[in-house]
Amino acid sequence: MGTMLDCTDADGLTVGQVSARLGVTVRALHHWDEIGLARPSLRTAAGYRLYTAGDLERLHRVVVYRELGLALDRIQSILDESTADVLGALRAQRTQVAERLERLQQLGAGLDRMIDAHERGLLLSAEQQAAIFGPQWNPDRHAQARQRYGGTTQWQQYAERSAARGPEEWQAVADAVADLERALADAVDAGVTPGSPEANQLVERHREVFASYFPLSRQMQVCLGRTFEADPGFAAHYDGIRAGLATWLRQSIDASARAHGIDPDTATWQ
Repeated sequence: MGTMLDCTDADGLTVGQVSARLGVTVRALHHWDEIGLARPSLRTAAGYRLYTAGDLERLHRVVVYRELGLALDRIQSILDESTADVLGALRAQRTQVAERLERLQQLGAGLDRMIDAHERGLLLSAEQQAAIFGPQWNPDRHAQARQRYGGTTQWQQYAERSAARGPEEWQAVADAVADLERALADAVDAGVTPGSPEANQLVERHREVFASYFPLSRQMQVCLGRTFEADPGFAAHYDGIRAGLATWLRQSIDASARAHGIDPDTATWQ
């Protein structure tokens, strides 16, 4: 905050001198003058403002209250109204400051969580992951995914969603994935043909479920279908659910894409 200042200049101080002494801008001094908050008592013959010792005392109080966060109109009432409840105004301001501090702390915690999500992907302990995704789940999977996809828009979208999810929300995602995989296995067992209404419905359901991680276009889904079949890890996962499921799912995704005017052979990640 500012300090008490003596004005020993017999003719007063100029705006520039007051600005330097109080650490406020000339523009602010002009504004305070215009609104009647802190007006200079003197003027030179040429019309330039000159501030007296009394003016400086009022300006000092303005600076103090402004640094405490009070609005200019509230400061003016404190300075000009003999009945102004100064203590009440200060207490009200203290309450507002405490509320802002709490909001800032919440914002800081949210930022920390978002940073962790971008760095780690999944904000669950190894024990929580095993309980939700099963004992076969590899807790290092997300670190590997970040190393591979960390610079992509989809990883950023995934991290933003992950930051807002706790164990219950992730359990709902895991349940949706498990239900989908059971339905896919049942379709293979029932001999559902790729491109049939039943298969197309499952492809739509697949896209909806995977969109819980990041927005998934039909072209992106085609690219995922290729990965499910070609990548040894994904292929082993789907074929472990039901023999031939990786290829069936890729074929079904391709057939659905064609029905929507997309050539699977030229589809790109967009």
